[in-house]
Amino acid sequence: MNTSPLRLIVMGVSGCGKSTMAAALSERLGLDMVDGDDLHLPESVAKMRAGIPLQDADRWPWLDRIGQYLAQAHPQGRVVACSALKRVYRDRIREQAGDVCFVFLDGDFDLIAQRMHQRVGHYMQPGLLDSQFRTLEKPETDEADVITLPITETVQDMVTQALQALHSRLHPAL
Repeated sequence: MNTSPLRLIVMGVSGCGKSTMAAALSERLGLDMVDGDDLHLPESVAKMRAGIPLQDADRWPWLDRIGQYLAQAHPQGRVVACSALKRVYRDRIREQAGDVCFVFLDGDFDLIAQRMHQRVGHYMQPGLLDSQFRTLEKPETDEADVITLPITETVQDMVTQALQALHSRLHPAL
């Protein structure tokens, strides 16, 4: 039986529901949660607010802060909402955090664009969604630490599916 703390990343493009899902998992599992948006440098937030896509050079220190947050000792574990769009970004987090599980919220452009246009007060401009989808490298089957969930489900259904998948990973049938 695995007794190490859970380290979860809820990932996907902007507007897919990462923050909502991470908060729901945090509540259900009793984990500390942070929104990766809160770990961006002010310069990166200013770029996104201005509609300027981030470059890898902007993301590396941010990804390191996320990995370091997850790696900190905590009895139950932690969850972070983080785009983690490229495999190299996920690998960078893995290097920092160790054993981590990604929950990928998968959805199509039109649905996510609709959600982004309905959001109020978020610095990520809907016009950056094209850049997010161009950058996205969906997890491949060899990334065994990824659970993929369709965003067409309700949050409660996605939480249930994520918990079932996590349980299967933590308590494999003998």
